[in-house]
Amino acid sequence: MNILLIIVGIIAVILLFTGGFVESLNFLLWVGIILLVLAVIVWLVRMLTGSRKV
Repeated sequence: MNILLIIVGIIAVILLFTGGFVESLNFLLWVGIILLVLAVIVWLVRMLTGSRKV
């Protein structure tokens, strides 16, 4: 019975860490998409206005 309890505890810890990593990666994915959209908007504005300043 103790071995079963240890196995269930290890699986619970692994699932806890996996869920945390997935949530953080999901958040970082959305941040990356937002930054990509902002970069495209800035690039389009620079191309349309003809501004070449950095």
